[in-house]
Amino acid sequence: MTTFPPIALASDRLSLRLLDTRDAADLLAIFGDPEVVRYWSQPPWTGEQDALGMIERDRLAFAEGSALRLGIVLRSCGRVVGTLALFNLSRPNRRAEIGYALARAQWGHGLMHEALVQLVDWAFDTLQLHRLEADIDPANRASARSLLRLGFQREGLLRERWIVDGQVSDTEFYGLLASEWRAARAP
Repeated sequence: MTTFPPIALASDRLSLRLLDTRDAADLLAIFGDPEVVRYWSQPPWTGEQDALGMIERDRLAFAEGSALRLGIVLRSCGRVVGTLALFNLSRPNRRAEIGYALARAQWGHGLMHEALVQLVDWAFDTLQLHRLEADIDPANRASARSLLRLGFQREGLLRERWIVDGQVSDTEFYGLLASEWRAARAP
């Protein structure tokens, strides 16, 4: 079992922190919105028990060092408006997948980019990961733009990978290397 080092991530408008049960209503508002989870690998949530279940699973994964999900907290109101995750962590290969979601009311304000920069920096610098990966629905062009803006490269298409509520969809796979991230961030 490998645990995570302390996490203290923040930007001008955001703070990133572990989720707890007080965040259940905010999380339900995010993941219960069909537009937010339109490209997610699960249907919209139907009740607060879904949020509490995720919080508990995340707590256990964090404790064992296998995955991490952080709430994106808007400093101006103190509310969780999104989440970021590192999962499918392979410590021997120094690799993880990232995932993210943002409340629809916050779309188009650059918040996800601001949050992802913090997470990617931490993953490469503090965790010393070598590679980050992202699996997105090819129809989710906003997510693709976010990844490309960070320096991720599209690496392939996995056909008919997901079936959610009877809908079959493909996956576009993106990757980012620590060396690419550091080179792009160098003055």
